[in-house]
Amino acid sequence: MTNPIIAQPLDPAAFAPFGDVLAAAGPPDRLINQGLCERFHDRARLDFGADGRAGISIFNAQPRALPYRLEMMERHPDGSQAFIPMTGQPFLVIVAPDTGGAPGLPRAFLTAPGQGINLLRGTWHGVLTPLHAPGLFAVIDRIGPTPNLEEHWFAHPFVVQAPAPATGPTACKSGPPPQLRDPD
Repeated sequence: MTNPIIAQPLDPAAFAPFGDVLAAAGPPDRLINQGLCERFHDRARLDFGADGRAGISIFNAQPRALPYRLEMMERHPDGSQAFIPMTGQPFLVIVAPDTGGAPGLPRAFLTAPGQGINLLRGTWHGVLTPLHAPGLFAVIDRIGPTPNLEEHWFAHPFVVQAPAPATGPTACKSGPPPQLRDPD
């Protein structure tokens, strides 16, 4: 038995309980570099805890496809974790509220090209899920002496599905659709 989840476009308001959407959206906070660079300032609530420090790592994740079988979620109780794609491709983001120390009902989001995310400390989330190769990401997270990972395996997996394609006069194309395959 699987539980379906329909992925939605990543929206800052819908994602706010879980973290921050990182994007050059709206007017810049200031112009720098002789007026040739727009600075979108301080866009993430980074948190590395008392014993941690910020680290930047490069992740190279294997691409996945929709529908996607979600069997496990994880969280980092001691710090935030930001994912900044190093390509212009969208990726899948799965998050869930905490319900008594375990993930509640998951929500899935599809990023637009140019969007990254910052997950708040303790946010339940799926693993890094690029939908196209290469799956290169700069990751900013906590480096510290204590363990910072909890995992939860679901008794019954969820299946994340692509949203229905837009139709009608307002439909627009934003690049190739994610790869589709059967999760089993």
